[in-house]
Amino acid sequence: MLWGSNARETHPIFFHHLLKGVRNGAELYVVDPRRTSSARWATLWLGLDVGSDISLANAMGGEIISAGLASEKFIQHATSGFDAYRAHVQKYTLERAERETGVPAEAIRRMAHAYAKAPHAQLCWTLGITEHHNAVDNVVALINLALLTGHVGRYGSGVNPLRGQNNVQGGGDMGAIPDRLTGFQHVENDELRAKFEQAWGVKIQSKRGWHLSDMFEGMEHGHLTTLYVLGENPADSEADRHRALKRLRGLEFLLVQDLFYTKTAELADVVLPAAAGAFESEGTVTSSERRVQRVRRTVPPPAGVRDDLEIIFDLARRLGHDWGAPEPEAIWNGLRALSPMHGGMSYRRLEEMGGIQWPCYDESHPGEVFLHGRLWSDPLIGPRAPFSVVEFEPPVDRLDEQYPIRLTTGRRLDDYNTGVQTREYASPLRRKEALDISPEDGQHYQLHEGEEVRVTSRRGSLLAPVRFDLGLRPGLAFLSVHSHDQIATNELTIDAVDPKSGTAEFKATAIRIEKV
Repeated sequence: MLWGSNARETHPIFFHHLLKGVRNGAELYVVDPRRTSSARWATLWLGLDVGSDISLANAMGGEIISAGLASEKFIQHATSGFDAYRAHVQKYTLERAERETGVPAEAIRRMAHAYAKAPHAQLCWTLGITEHHNAVDNVVALINLALLTGHVGRYGSGVNPLRGQNNVQGGGDMGAIPDRLTGFQHVENDELRAKFEQAWGVKIQSKRGWHLSDMFEGMEHGHLTTLYVLGENPADSEADRHRALKRLRGLEFLLVQDLFYTKTAELADVVLPAAAGAFESEGTVTSSERRVQRVRRTVPPPAGVRDDLEIIFDLARRLGHDWGAPEPEAIWNGLRALSPMHGGMSYRRLEEMGGIQWPCYDESHPGEVFLHGRLWSDPLIGPRAPFSVVEFEPPVDRLDEQYPIRLTTGRRLDDYNTGVQTREYASPLRRKEALDISPEDGQHYQLHEGEEVRVTSRRGSLLAPVRFDLGLRPGLAFLSVHSHDQIATNELTIDAVDPKSGTAEFKATAIRIEKV
């Protein structure tokens, strides 16, 4: 199941592996508002209305239970909260889900039965699930399905959030999360925090920090006046771009550390040119499968450019903290001493084994192939996996007579995020950015391909040529986020934020289209 992911264009290398499975007889089910290029290989495409994922997942869960296809032995052995979940999803009948999602009841039933009956099944998702105001609820609705069927923690079965960037997983592992220290150790846990304080010789705040959306809210009210940006481009990547730029320009001091001169760097008081992590630095990287691998410097950085570690160590020294020499292996060993899940990953073992999957507790441990394999141990190791009761909520930016079109956003094959790493390079695949609409909407608005229209949301307006896309249903439009110099998509998007994850609802904007 590929849910909210156009992996052929956004994760093309992963998709090649997925196609091997399809060619070996696996069935592919694609859940996406657009009939994307990934859906061409699908056994079944479920074109749901944007933001109705929870209703679809709950209805699937209810159908699996009522059809007697739930993995009762696994549920009793390894999970908690099932009775409350079962009572809740009974309200999400197939007929209700059809009304709320736009997906025929028979298609929902067919996918539910196929997923539950499959001997092995993977559930993959990306930003189509997480860029919503109820992102976390969307994710746990899918996790419920994996727990319900036992498709977790064993060969060929699992939940797989496809990472959007190299080393996104590693960033989280290292503690780049507001409430976690290295190795996902909770900052509000006194015992865990104490060992970091002792090792680092500093007092650590005992409460969670701000996520990105909290930071921008802090800028709005003057609570955050200085910002240090490493390898990010929030001037182009934040929802409601006009508001984001106003907040960035209102800072007392903005420091940017990057290998590109981004739109954010243009606003900065100081820019520190940094090396490319992939081939001008030493260290480690962690893939989507939790595999930690070595990264080696293959070429020196250009003149005037420094490694990120060198820059950070030098800043620390100037702020009165001498950390010594920025030796990547010594830093890694210090991390291993504090993070149990990395404890057995010496550089020597990483080299010899071609990478190791965490958790790896000591130098005799091979690393865990299946993260949640413990759920199948008898007796059960560790806590039970909880079912979650989540309710369907429509997108915040409601459709009405003034804004009747639903705009969703995403990436295209030939470009990447805000385009900083890709737009300067010619590509035979790249087409000029345009507003993709259905041929039916083109006819309704009396438009022809290439004609320029004004696109307006409750936050902003822009001009864009139109392109007809047979994969879009009437009432649905699509823009990429790559070309803000041409089409500033994030002028339109809403910064409604999921309170648990801090993710903005990029996928569900209400717009109107007008002929120019």
